[in-house]
Amino acid sequence: MSKPRAKKPVIRASEIGAYVYCRRAWWLKQVAGFNPAGKAEVFARGIAAHTDHGRLVRSSGLQRRLALALFAVGLVLLVLACLSFGLF
Repeated sequence: MSKPRAKKPVIRASEIGAYVYCRRAWWLKQVAGFNPAGKAEVFARGIAAHTDHGRLVRSSGLQRRLALALFAVGLVLLVLACLSFGLF
């Protein structure tokens, strides 16, 4: 009867990226099992920042469309004014 093989650890691309970025932080997390405190707070701030940014992006799109609509209305009014005063 053969001996069962030990499972090899799976190395993920994100883990390689973490190692390349900071070997010591990788070692602390993967080998020493250290997880920094306050991680949930950092994620919450990041989520809030992304939500605010998304709101600004949507708002700027609406403002751009409104500006184009107002420009078109102004252009039409200018043409009508010029026609009524016989400038064309």
